[in-house]
Amino acid sequence: MTLKYNQTSIKMLVMGILMFFGSVTAVFAQEADTAFSDIEFTEIKPDSTHKDSITATVVSPEKDSTPTTNPATPVVKKEEKQGLIAIFIAGFIGGLAALLMPCIFPMLPLTVSFFTKGSQTKSKAVSRAMFYGLSIIVIYVVLGLLVTVLFGPDALNSLSTNGIFNFLFFILLLIFAISFLGAFEITLPSSWVNKMDANSDKGGLAGLFFMAGTLALVSFSCTGPIIGTLLVQAATSGALLGPAIGMFGFSFALAIPFALFAMFPSWLSALPKSGGWLNSVKVVLGFLELALAMKFLSNVDLAYHWNWFDREVFLVLWIVIFGLMGLYLLGKLKFSHDSPVNAISVPRLLIAIVVLSFTVYMIPGLWGAPLKSVSAFLPPQATQDFDLYTSTLTGASNGPAVKHEEGPHKYSEIFHAPLNLNVFFDYEEGMAYAKKVKKPVMIDFTGHACVNCRQMEANVWPDKAVFSKLSNDYVIIQLYVDDKTELAENEKFKSKFSGKAVNTIGNKWSDFQAARFNSNSQPFYVLLGNDGQLLAPPTGANYNAGEYLEFLNSGLKTFNK
Repeated sequence: MTLKYNQTSIKMLVMGILMFFGSVTAVFAQEADTAFSDIEFTEIKPDSTHKDSITATVVSPEKDSTPTTNPATPVVKKEEKQGLIAIFIAGFIGGLAALLMPCIFPMLPLTVSFFTKGSQTKSKAVSRAMFYGLSIIVIYVVLGLLVTVLFGPDALNSLSTNGIFNFLFFILLLIFAISFLGAFEITLPSSWVNKMDANSDKGGLAGLFFMAGTLALVSFSCTGPIIGTLLVQAATSGALLGPAIGMFGFSFALAIPFALFAMFPSWLSALPKSGGWLNSVKVVLGFLELALAMKFLSNVDLAYHWNWFDREVFLVLWIVIFGLMGLYLLGKLKFSHDSPVNAISVPRLLIAIVVLSFTVYMIPGLWGAPLKSVSAFLPPQATQDFDLYTSTLTGASNGPAVKHEEGPHKYSEIFHAPLNLNVFFDYEEGMAYAKKVKKPVMIDFTGHACVNCRQMEANVWPDKAVFSKLSNDYVIIQLYVDDKTELAENEKFKSKFSGKAVNTIGNKWSDFQAARFNSNSQPFYVLLGNDGQLLAPPTGANYNAGEYLEFLNSGLKTFNK
């Protein structure tokens, strides 16, 4: 009886860890880029053919166009290597999840027995098992490198803001989720498996390598959705080595048990027996895949201004998805491949409580609660139709927090100002207003698919001191680099910086950011005087409100001098 309870506890504990898989894989897009303190800037030089087009060149390091008095202290930002570490961790967790799939878990003792019985000595069995594990790592890392080669580094960096790719990713994750929920299985052609299996019978190291390849192909129906999700997230992170690092973490977690159990075969007796709980793990991951797919659909909706997927619609879907997951864990919802649940174990009950508590936590968001813990994944607060929160920032009972006395701004009919701030969406218009009111400018290079941007707007900008600076001391210009709205014909031009055609609002501001500031990351905050001079080194996302306030104050200090 005691052994049975321990096994059940292990199952449910691991199952609880897997619940964080969807959240961790989405961390990739939240890593800020490296600092840009050594970049030099120059004045904007409009294209001579079109007045509204913007091109620029980066001046040489010998000529410094920035103010030399009171230089601002750069805000500390995360290094790119932290993004790769997050990708590795997510891949590792994905590998642990794959181990608990019905296609892999039952094969673990069988494969280890093959190594221990087929070798004359224990050392030989261990060495063969380690080579087998190394072969698994090589196969999956090569897969990750192929993604980089096929898409290319430039394409990887633009995937996260591309509407078509985001929609394809939504369809892909939706298919993965439906597969995990038991509607069908995703399998590879049987001829591939047969050929690989035939080669694995040759013996020697080559046979072990093909045996690892056979495992990868046979288990694809279970691991395919996990691998696909991992590769999608790694690719959209923009990191060149992201897919390869993600696959390394995944395969490393997958390979470790084979080597360890070959070294210590007695450990196999401690493993829980295969059963219906393996399918429960798949279903839970299916719910998480379904929730993650909603984020990609939201990106497309925002970029093309369909206005179907506002914040409350997104929240309703997540509330339903996680609510159904909680009911499933309680045994109140069953699928065709599920085993009967005669009793709920304590660990399973605790996990259900966590899931249902998270569901209840999201409900106030339907009335505008900021939900800071998940704000990075939600559509902007400004898309909320019924918002009781934003007006409280200024103490107003209703209406906008800031009155736009200068009238409607260009593009204000398609973009939403965060927190009802007085935001401009066109560079020239915002700079003209800044000169009129004699205030400095904060350019916010942002994007519809930028989770960092949403987190900054929901967690840092509402801080009372930060909000006061933004609403009273700065003219804010938000430039969306991934918007798909077509420019007027007289505003389209060919970029002198990249040589590419600039046809959309997103193209225009993305080209502007890359040409003038040598950056393509978002969010990217630039403080300028109303004469276009740089006031402080630009910064990316910084979730410390005090440090971000220091950044704003440094710009004001330089401007006032």
